Amino acid sequence: MKRSHSIRWFALALCLSFVTGCAQREKDTSDYTDTLDYTPSPGQDGKDVVWVPTPQALVDAMLDMAKVTPSDYIIDLGSGDGRLVITAAKRGATALGIEYNPELVELANHTARKEKVRAKATFKQADIFESDFSQATVITLFLLPDLNLKLRPIILDMKPGTRIVSNSFDMGEWKPDQTKVLENSALQDTSLWYTAYLWIVPAKVDGIWRLDNGQISFVQDFQNVTGTLTLRGKEMDLTGKLDGNKISFHAGGTEYVGTVSDNKISGKHAGGGSWKATR
Repeated sequence: MKRSHSIRWFALALCLSFVTGCAQREKDTSDYTDTLDYTPSPGQDGKDVVWVPTPQALVDAMLDMAKVTPSDYIIDLGSGDGRLVITAAKRGATALGIEYNPELVELANHTARKEKVRAKATFKQADIFESDFSQATVITLFLLPDLNLKLRPIILDMKPGTRIVSNSFDMGEWKPDQTKVLENSALQDTSLWYTAYLWIVPAKVDGIWRLDNGQISFVQDFQNVTGTLTLRGKEMDLTGKLDGNKISFHAGGTEYVGTVSDNKISGKHAGGGSWKATR
């Protein structure tokens, strides 16, 4: 008799487990169907720009330029049909698409489920100018020049080393660190969109830095620096460049390299000596 009760309780537990599992699977796939009755049209109106799909070859090139790895968190500003976010997720990165058009967001989520990358690729309907994307290690965008310029101050306040990749449109006076132009043969179509630009957000070093035996005066123009190095009363012109929080410059025939960390720089100069600066 006791055995009969045990069997019934075991069967009931199995049934409950099955029902719970089915409910969970239904919840996980509630926004996914085999077909979706929506197809975007290239050139269709959006909030700030019209929607134009990025050729897959250029998507791949943009992610290659940013040297995307599984440790990256990518945010695509104006993610459209989601192809860049989904491609990044297939490379193992965590990626978020911010898109204003809710139908495109639904399409992107549908495709992400179909491609089995929903654990890595997410999308939200939002205005990029009202969104916080400060935690990204890589920002991708396909916006018009005036929108890039509107975003530029926000991007320059991001963590040094953040990589920014833009399809076709630049950042005005902020010259790219790298430009990639695809051959038409690589695009496999007649797309006009075949250029990608990469910027690396530079640390902020503009101003006076104190040394044990002098000072450095940096004049910063985005990733480029000029100014003077003064050692023991001798003043020398300097020119150099920032690569994220890495700085290198020449002064008085000597090359200096260093790492910027808030209000400190530490590094070495040609010949093996070390140097430190504070502000």
